[in-house]
Amino acid sequence: MFSDTEFAASRRTASRGGLTLRAWICIATAASSLAGAFASALVGAAALFCVLAPVQASANSAVYRFVDARGVVHFSNAPADRRYELVHRRPRHSRNARRPRPNVPIHYGYDSLIMREAKANNLEPALVKAVIAAESNFSPSAVSHAGAQGLMQLMPQTAAGLGVEDPFHARENVSGGSRYLREMLDRYGDLKRALAAYNAGPKAVDRYRGIPPYPETKAYVKRVLAYYRGYRGDFHR
Repeated sequence: MFSDTEFAASRRTASRGGLTLRAWICIATAASSLAGAFASALVGAAALFCVLAPVQASANSAVYRFVDARGVVHFSNAPADRRYELVHRRPRHSRNARRPRPNVPIHYGYDSLIMREAKANNLEPALVKAVIAAESNFSPSAVSHAGAQGLMQLMPQTAAGLGVEDPFHARENVSGGSRYLREMLDRYGDLKRALAAYNAGPKAVDRYRGIPPYPETKAYVKRVLAYYRGYRGDFHR
């Protein structure tokens, strides 16, 4: 049984909004010692809080209860009696659990390669991965209707200028694509325009002095930026 001081302190905690585990255990235990319908009502309310209210316990977020032979309801977060039954468990979140992220293609097979080439070209790995996802959806054999090839969809003339002999070879393609992305970033100093140039070519960006009014390019820039945000967690574990 809790003392009057503990019970009063628990009431003060509850009045601030959000019962702690100790607070509702105080309420339930005190209520169970009362008589008649008033006790039943308070016990029912305590049980309802047990199931629905956030349980703020540092060591154990599970809540157990049992009813003894006299009809007294007992609650505990650390039961020592086999008669206790689990009535609520607050989900635990691991520090290493992945955070929810936007709807992005899930693929980890090229992460080591991406990290290596991104570091070599002073790029964020999440950005390189976002471009790969938007360009080829991680398919090293992808070929676009315009003839772009491989993971980062290099046009044949662009690949040749970058010294990429086999654009369908993952390492060569990502190496060349990362260098080309770095060139566009250095040229424009702006991520959105650099991505537009990667997609539509730098001549189009120069002509319109910004992102060209092509629906495909606009959608591409938006998609890569969304993927970029979504992939950041893949490289900060």
